[in-house]
Amino acid sequence: MATLFRPADELLVEYARFHRDRRNIHTHLVGIPLMVFGLAVLLSRPPLAATDWGGLRWVLTPAVLLWALSTPWYLSRGLPGVGLLVGVMHALMVLFATPLGQAGTTVWLGWGLGCLLLGGLLHLAGHYYEGRAPGLVQDLIDLLAAPLFVAAEMLFSLGWLAALRQRVEREPGRRVCGI
Repeated sequence: MATLFRPADELLVEYARFHRDRRNIHTHLVGIPLMVFGLAVLLSRPPLAATDWGGLRWVLTPAVLLWALSTPWYLSRGLPGVGLLVGVMHALMVLFATPLGQAGTTVWLGWGLGCLLLGGLLHLAGHYYEGRAPGLVQDLIDLLAAPLFVAAEMLFSLGWLAALRQRVEREPGRRVCGI
C-alpha cells in the first residue's frame, strides 16, 4: 500500500502492479489527462480573486490552488524531471480549463463533467482489459500517482529514463501486449 510521501519510483512500481496490459496503459494515457482536465474545469469556479497584470486577466480558482499544492509534492518525490512534467501538464490544463470554468453554467458543467465522465469510462475500459479493479479502489494515493504514471510513460516512450522503465516493468511482472 502506497503512502503519501513514498518516492516516485516506488509509487510508479506500485501503480504498475495494476497496469500490466498495454490496452489498459493506452486508455490511461488518454483517460487520466481527460479526468484531470475535467476536474480542473469543475474547480475553475468560483473565482477566489482576479487581477489584470501584463495585459492578461489572472484568476485565482480552486483549480489553481490544487495545482499550487500538488506540484511541490510531485517535484519532491525524487524524480524532479517527471515531477516537472506533471506540474507543467497540470498548469496547461488549468490554463485552458479556466475560461471554460468562467463561461456559462452549461459550458462549465458540460466540459467538466463530460471530460471527467469520458476519462473515467476510458479508465474503467482499461481495467476491463486488465481484468482487475483500478488501484484507487485500494489506495487513494493512486489519484496522485496516476498523472505521475502518465508522465513517466510519456518519457519512457521517448526512450528516456531507461533504468526507471526497466524497474517499473520488471518488479510488477511481465506486461501483456493485448490486441
